[in-house]
Amino acid sequence: MIDFKKKIAEEISKTVNIEKEEIETYIEKPIDNKNGDYAFPCFRLAKELKKAPPIIANEIKEKIELDTSIIEDVQVVGGYLNFYINKETITKEVLKEISKTEKYGKTNIGNGKNIVVDYSSPNIAKPFHIGHLRSTVIGGALYNIYKYLGYNVTGVNHLGDYGTQFGKMIEAYKMWGSEYDLSEDAINKMVDMYVRINNLCKEDEAVLERCRENFKLLEEGDKYCTELWEHFKELSLKEFDKIYDILGVKFDSLNGEAFYSDKTDEVVEMLKEKGKLTESEGAEIVDLADEGIETPCIIKKANGSTIYATRDLAAILYRARTYDFDKCLYVVAYEQNLHFKQIFAVAKYLVDEKYYKGLIHVSYGMVQLPTGKMSTRLGNVVKIEDLITETIEKAKEIITTKNPELENKDEVAKKVGIAAIIFNTL
Repeated sequence: MIDFKKKIAEEISKTVNIEKEEIETYIEKPIDNKNGDYAFPCFRLAKELKKAPPIIANEIKEKIELDTSIIEDVQVVGGYLNFYINKETITKEVLKEISKTEKYGKTNIGNGKNIVVDYSSPNIAKPFHIGHLRSTVIGGALYNIYKYLGYNVTGVNHLGDYGTQFGKMIEAYKMWGSEYDLSEDAINKMVDMYVRINNLCKEDEAVLERCRENFKLLEEGDKYCTELWEHFKELSLKEFDKIYDILGVKFDSLNGEAFYSDKTDEVVEMLKEKGKLTESEGAEIVDLADEGIETPCIIKKANGSTIYATRDLAAILYRARTYDFDKCLYVVAYEQNLHFKQIFAVAKYLVDEKYYKGLIHVSYGMVQLPTGKMSTRLGNVVKIEDLITETIEKAKEIITTKNPELENKDEVAKKVGIAAIIFNTL
């Protein structure tokens, strides 16, 4: 591979009659790449050449002979010479190195270390929409990078498969199930049922109460409710897997919220034993004021039920014991910043220092529509399947216009379209 730094030093040394080895020691990499790929501070030569650094910089620029296939530009900024490397050359050099080995950039720095990456986490019985895209793609990239660096990585898809919404879905199926054939286009039909039942719940309190009762039955292991919930989950995962296959994303665990529902009692007992639970308006909370967090973490609601924070704490306890992680990454939008600050703070009372210090929230910006936040309940989401289809069609349109004789147009359009979605997200 071309040693660009050495090449720059050679060219500078020809103009100032100073050994290239000495020049090379002065060359820097700017923090901001707007200032070039390499920079040479002419201050180092001011004493020897008895000239002001900007004058030296301009004289070198005038004398230097550039091979534009390697160095495409050089600019003077104050007393600095900023060099810009030819991007096409860099790309070719990197690709040449990659072609020499299938292990380009691979190391074993992660040997003996365990990483858990929690990402994607769509809700079952709902469409996989663009709000899930960033978590899925960023999490998938982190999974691959850590694995490539020798870490033992566990990818977790913490599915949203618990809560009153499933009581609503069960009620919707009881009322209108005969109207829907879920053997085809299951997700869209389940969404239609979900929107219908939500609208009905707004109008009729009795229906909402039946939904709550359904969820209570589900928690208690009622056969009908459990079998129906499992059916919704199976149909959802079948649809999700199509998207994951397209994006090249995989998981080692599909343990969602429901998996931890029977593990929250231990969390509550541990916090009680350590004197960390206090009562507030009937609810049981952990006060986090000493941690600099004004909002307390609710562990149990006034009606005695736990919330998703309790289940997330149970997940931390389970993952520490099961995976002995050095880091546990949560790839979730910034909207949940407070939630993760709270549960990471509470985790100090549940797991050893190694584990709670390894908890990391990988935050990113929310995807929103021009009208605001997306909501399946309101029926205003952009499905990832539609985005993928549209992007591939756009890629094919460009190919047809610019390179109509290209072979395998459909295959190339698919690869380019999917790559564009992933690259743009990253």
